[in-house]
Amino acid sequence: MNGSFTGDGFGFGAGLGKAGSGIWETMEQLRDEFERRMSPRQGGRMGRGDVRAAVLSLLAEKPMHGYQIISEIEQRSGGSWKPSPGSVYPTLQLLADEGLITAEEANGRKTYALTDAGREETDAAGDRPAPWQTSASRSEAGPRAGALPKAGVELAQAAAQVARSGSPDQVQRAVDVLEEARRKLYSILAQD
Repeated sequence: MNGSFTGDGFGFGAGLGKAGSGIWETMEQLRDEFERRMSPRQGGRMGRGDVRAAVLSLLAEKPMHGYQIISEIEQRSGGSWKPSPGSVYPTLQLLADEGLITAEEANGRKTYALTDAGREETDAAGDRPAPWQTSASRSEAGPRAGALPKAGVELAQAAAQVARSGSPDQVQRAVDVLEEARRKLYSILAQD
């Protein structure tokens, strides 16, 4: 394997030297940037306030346990937002500490319900859209919010795979394809 790449020779960019390593780093940065900015499910996390608001909104309808809350948010957002247990359960604990919800344990599960103070807070929220509605509207907002970044992430992943396991000739052909794709994308903006 090429000695200009650090590592065991079997990792990312193995045998490709600095150019292969540079391709990998560039594609990784592109993928990370798309995920950070646009992907609703992977990397595009909702804020803590959104989880809090979603939990309170759901509990205003009926008492639920944590898994039900997670499932309801995912279903109501059309699958564009599924909060992790690591964000929901600490939020439930915080809301209990604030006196906005209570927890009753039955059959090994805690079921959460609003207190009077919790109901006052949800009433004060008025007609604001629920956080899962704003999450769903982002994913339905068109290519700018969904399909284009997803396609970019998938392209970055494919390029990274070629960089990892392709021959030098395959890597060069992939570079040519990416350069052509870049030119075509700019030509789209130049039209009309």
